[in-house]
Amino acid sequence: MKEVLYISYDGMTDPLPQSQVLPYLEGLCKEGFSFTILSCEKADAYAQHASIIEQRCAKSQIRWNPIIYHQSPPVLSTIYDVLKLRSEARRLHRLYHFSIVHCRSYIPALIGLHMKRKCKVPFIFDMRGFWADERVDGALWKLSNPLYKTIYQYFKNKERDFFRESDHSISLTFNGKEEIARLYDTAEKKIPVEVIPCCVDTDMFNPANINPAHIAAYRKDLGISPDDYIVSYVGSVGTWYLLPEMLAFFKRLRLKEPRAKFLFITASDASLVKDACAAAGVSTDMIFITKGKRDEMPTLISLSNISLFFIKPAYSKKASSPTKQAEIMSLGIPIVCNPDVGDTERVINQYEAGVVIQAFDEASYDDGISSLMTSTFDKKKIRTGALEFYELGQGTQRYLQVYKDIISSN
Repeated sequence: MKEVLYISYDGMTDPLPQSQVLPYLEGLCKEGFSFTILSCEKADAYAQHASIIEQRCAKSQIRWNPIIYHQSPPVLSTIYDVLKLRSEARRLHRLYHFSIVHCRSYIPALIGLHMKRKCKVPFIFDMRGFWADERVDGALWKLSNPLYKTIYQYFKNKERDFFRESDHSISLTFNGKEEIARLYDTAEKKIPVEVIPCCVDTDMFNPANINPAHIAAYRKDLGISPDDYIVSYVGSVGTWYLLPEMLAFFKRLRLKEPRAKFLFITASDASLVKDACAAAGVSTDMIFITKGKRDEMPTLISLSNISLFFIKPAYSKKASSPTKQAEIMSLGIPIVCNPDVGDTERVINQYEAGVVIQAFDEASYDDGISSLMTSTFDKKKIRTGALEFYELGQGTQRYLQVYKDIISSN
C-alpha cells in the first residue's frame, strides 16, 4: 500500500472538493493507494458538514486531518496557515512515510516544494489554474498596491519552481498545458504535464436516470409551463460570471423566441439576480430562481432547453475547466457560452454541443441566436462528448498513471 499525502487549501466541507477531490481519491484507494488528506476548513462549513466528510472518508479508509482556515488579518493569516500546514505535513510524514505529496493549487504547492527539498518526497503540482493571475484578473489583488504586487511577483516566481521541481504537474486544460510549455519548457527539460479536466459522475448526470415525475413536480413547484422555452444558468453569480451580458443575450433571444424564460439554479443570494434583472430591464415574470442539493441538480438542469454561461475571458482562464459544462453536456443539453475560457470552445465545437458567442454585442448575440434556432442538436452526441472528455473514471485513470509513473521512477 503506497502512502499519499493530499494537501488542499480548499476545505473538504466546501462543495467543490466533494465532487472534484473525494471521488478521485476514493477511486485511487481501490488501486492500492492509501490517502491522508490535509485541508483547511472554514469554521462554519466544518461545523455543519464535518460528520458527512468523516463518514465518507471512513468508507475508503482515508485519513482526514483538517485544520481551521484563517481569513484575517489578510496576508498574515495565510502565512500562519502555510506554517501550520507545513508543520502538520512534516508530522504526518514521520508517521506514514509518504511516497507522494499531491498538492491542490499554489498554497499547498509551497508545502509540496518544501517536502521535496527537505524530505526528498516526490510531489505533484495539481495547479487547478493560474492562481496568482486569477487573483489579479478577479480584482482581488490590485497591482497598484505595492503589497499585492510583491505577493503576485512572489507567487509567479514560485510558479516557475513548482513546475520545474515537481515530479509531475496537472492542468485542467490543453490550453493551459500549451501556456505552461510556452512559459517554462527549456531545451534541457520539458515540463511533464497531464491534462485532467473537471470530471463528473456521468452516471449521476444521465438523462436515462431522470424520473419524468420529478421533472413534472419541479415544473409545478417553480411555475414553469410545458410551453416555456427554458434557458438555465447553473452555479454561483459574481466575479467571473458575466450576468449583465447573459441577461443582454436573453433579451435578444426573447425577440426570436418569446416563450423564453430564464431559470437560475444557484446558491447565491437571489437578490443579486433580481437586482441584475431590474438593471437590465428583465421582468421578474420572465425568471425563476431556485437552488438544489447535489442529488437534485441533474433533475433541475434537465428542465432546460439550453443552458447559458458567460465567463470573463481573462488570461488566467486559459487553465479553467467549468464543472457546469461537464454536467450539462452529460445530460445532453446544448450550451451557449463564450470563447477564451480553457478548452470550452474546443469541446463545444468538437462535439457540436452548442453555440459559442464570439463577442458581447448585439450583432454577435443575434448571430449566435440564429445558429441556435436553426441547429438540430443531437443529445446523444453531446452526452458522448461528456463521456469521452469528462467521465470521472477516465480522470481517475489519468491520475493513476501519473502516480504509477512517479513511483516507478523513484
